[in-house]
Amino acid sequence: MADHLLELDNISKYYGNIIALSDVSTFVNAGEVTCVLGDNGAGKSTFIKILAGVHQQTEGSIRMNGQEVRFDSPRDALSNGIATVYQDLAMVPLMSVWRNFFLGAEPTKGIGPVRWIDKAKAKGIAKEEMAKMGIDIRDTEQPVGTLSGGERQSVAIARAGYFGAKVLILDEPTSALGVKQSGVVLKRIVEARKQGLAVIFITHNPRHAYPVGNRFLILNRGHSMGSFAKEDISIEELTRLMAGGAELEALEHELEAAGAVSPGGHHDG
Repeated sequence: MADHLLELDNISKYYGNIIALSDVSTFVNAGEVTCVLGDNGAGKSTFIKILAGVHQQTEGSIRMNGQEVRFDSPRDALSNGIATVYQDLAMVPLMSVWRNFFLGAEPTKGIGPVRWIDKAKAKGIAKEEMAKMGIDIRDTEQPVGTLSGGERQSVAIARAGYFGAKVLILDEPTSALGVKQSGVVLKRIVEARKQGLAVIFITHNPRHAYPVGNRFLILNRGHSMGSFAKEDISIEELTRLMAGGAELEALEHELEAAGAVSPGGHHDG
C-alpha cells in the first residue's frame, strides 16, 4: 500500500493529568479533504496545534510520506509544507489585498544589496493566484477589510497554496459566516483539493463537511469516534456520532420523560 501524504497514529496529548486527546488516528492524501468534526471541547484545537507545531504530542507518531516527523515549532511544520489558516485569520484589515497576500515575503527587485518591493509583480501574482481559486479581485490595492469573510478566507487559502503548502489546515473557516459566504469557502476547499493539496477541514458542522469531505474523523471529548471514508458513512450517521449518538438519545429520552420535549423532537447541532 502506498504511504499517505500525512498520517497520524494513536496521537495523545496530556496536560498534567488532563487528557486533551486520546489515541487519535487518521490520514490525509494529496487531492483529498479530511474533515475533523466535533463540538466545543472535542479536542479539535489540540489536534490543530499538534499538526501546526504549536504543541507536541505526548504519545503517538506523525508521518509524512512514510517518514516520521515531529514538529518543534510552527516554523518547523511550515517548512514541512503544513500551513494552518486559523479562524481569526492573520490579516491586517487596513492593508491592501496584495500586501496581505505576501505579508513580508514580497518579491523584490534591484541591484545587489539595494532592493525594493516589486509592486507590479506582487500585485500580478496575488491577482493570478486568487483567480486560480476562482476569485476575481477587481483591485488588489483595496484594503483586505473591505472583502467579505468568505473572500478573506479565500485570500488565506490561495496564499498558503502559493507559498508551497502541501497540507492545508483550515480551522473552522465557515463558523462565523452565513450560508452564502460559507458556500464561497467550501468552493475554495474544492479548488484547493483539485490543485492537489491535502486539506484538513476542522468544523462542527456536518452539513458543511459532508459535501466536500473524502474522509471524516469524529472527535468527542478528546476521543476518536472513528475515522471513516465517505462511502462508509451517511450524513445522518455523521451527525449522530458527532453529537455523541447514544448520549444524545439518552438525553432526549430523559427530557421526554420529564415532559420537556415532544417525542421525536428535532435536535439541530
